[in-house]
Amino acid sequence: MNRDKKCPILAKSSLDSEIYQAISSEEAGWNHLNFIARTMNSGQKWAGDTGENEYMFVLLGGNFLAETSAGTWKSSNGRKDVFSGLPHGLYLPPHTKFQISPVGGLADIACGWCIAEQSFPAHFITPADVDAMGIEFRGGDNASRQINRILPPGSPVNKLVCVEVYTPSGNWSSFPAHKHDTRKTDPDTGALLEACLEEIYFYKIDKPQGFAIQKVYTDDRSLDEIAEAHNNDVVLIPKGYHPVVAGHGYNVYYLNFLAGSDQSLASSDDPDHKWIYGTWKGMDPRIPIVTSKMNDL
Repeated sequence: MNRDKKCPILAKSSLDSEIYQAISSEEAGWNHLNFIARTMNSGQKWAGDTGENEYMFVLLGGNFLAETSAGTWKSSNGRKDVFSGLPHGLYLPPHTKFQISPVGGLADIACGWCIAEQSFPAHFITPADVDAMGIEFRGGDNASRQINRILPPGSPVNKLVCVEVYTPSGNWSSFPAHKHDTRKTDPDTGALLEACLEEIYFYKIDKPQGFAIQKVYTDDRSLDEIAEAHNNDVVLIPKGYHPVVAGHGYNVYYLNFLAGSDQSLASSDDPDHKWIYGTWKGMDPRIPIVTSKMNDL
């Protein structure tokens, strides 16, 4: 992990290797999440074994063939890049051997994983499946954004949650700010009010010079950082609130992986900004930024 010394929550991408992001839980200083993003050209293979972990592969661009001890899957209508359609995904449970190879040229693939205490069946997720789960438009006005569910809460997995978010140029995202760093339940019903989760934000920008700004802070400001995220960078969210704004002129994508106490997105809002809910007049007409109709590879 190439951690930015000026901003310890920011991991810069490495452009001199096919593995251009690699973050282990040990390097991050937390307990659950690991992450890799890599490209593969024709003839290359990504082989491994999930071991004690559950894995989630997300196809960022191109097409791939996955041959595993749990089954074989192949994408046939991938996207050129994340701004050209909806994702394919592959979930693999513990103790699964896998070999992934590109189909028809370059493939760009991200993978998140964590230790799993339970095993669930492997399953392949297509753009049609993402459509069926429902593309969500969240927020409003200049806090409008698009959320594509890949492994949402309630998925047949142990811990991992995975979504991708599109924020139009100049808009705020993950806002009003929320946190999920302390597990809380309703004392009367036992309902989960807030989960304790680690999270990564993996960024893609629609123009190479683009950027996003992300603030990560706690109530007591023991953590209070501002990160300037560029294409292929990762921001680590160990705790605290974590709003994002897309630089004007640049549509921003981020892939979220989360893992921790619960397979959930239960969170608590920053009380200073909670009043913003309900003030919006409408949804930004620029979303959706991507649809399944755009998938054409």
